[in-house]
Amino acid sequence: MSQPFVEMRIGVVGAGLMGAEIALVFALAGMDVRLNDRDPGALDAALARLGTILDRGVARGLYTEAQRSTALDRLRPAPDLACFADRDLVTEAVYESLDVKRNVLAALDAACPEACVIASNTSTLPISTLGAALSPARRPRFVGTHYFSPVFRMRLVEVVPGFDTDPETVAWTVAILEAAGKQPIAVKDVAGFAVNRMLHAMLIEAVRLVEEGVASPDHLDTACRLGLGHPIGPFALMDNVTSGLCLQVQEILQDAYGERFRPPALLKQRVAAGYSGGRGKPGWMANG
Repeated sequence: MSQPFVEMRIGVVGAGLMGAEIALVFALAGMDVRLNDRDPGALDAALARLGTILDRGVARGLYTEAQRSTALDRLRPAPDLACFADRDLVTEAVYESLDVKRNVLAALDAACPEACVIASNTSTLPISTLGAALSPARRPRFVGTHYFSPVFRMRLVEVVPGFDTDPETVAWTVAILEAAGKQPIAVKDVAGFAVNRMLHAMLIEAVRLVEEGVASPDHLDTACRLGLGHPIGPFALMDNVTSGLCLQVQEILQDAYGERFRPPALLKQRVAAGYSGGRGKPGWMANG
């Protein structure tokens, strides 16, 4: 952990929306990055999408041509986890399922070198619970790093130590995130951490306001943007991250904290009916 951060070797497992953009952030910082996904088609699509993000960023003046070229040179596919045998930091960013994440973490424990820090980009699952999938020797170098979407624009990262995480691991993780342009904050290891507990309390109440006929989704989004100064309203946000994911998070929070996080019936109904949002799919703002 003593070499300059620009020389760090990074791995990311999961080429979905979050994982791919986490890989991009470190590549833009000049670090050597390998991105893995069990689906080769998903990996190819992710790399193509990241190229488009970089091209658009250059066109908008967000990145220089040199930054674009460096990121593309530094970001490479990893066909299997054996490619992570030389990594300094590997982030797990797969589906938000305890069993799925535990399986991936156990495989990373076996594939990564002894000194490698393994991080989980979970948004709700306790880090100590996930850490049970790792060997006792690895747990001091396991930490939660909860990024926010879109990762290449949102600076915040919640850094969450588990029961066995070494304080040195936390300090090193904070430093490498800062080197990659992020603003990390330390958060206690509880279900949902800090931001999601605040966010989903608001999302639940927003859906209830629609259920009660108090206001429409578009008017509530306007109220949050103009009255509260939010850059995006709750319904546009749910369309971006999908209501299905929001429902999944709220069910985890309800299990941890009880009735205050019970998902509204309207949210469940819309998800079941296919109105979950996402790229090119109907959501609140198209059908609210």
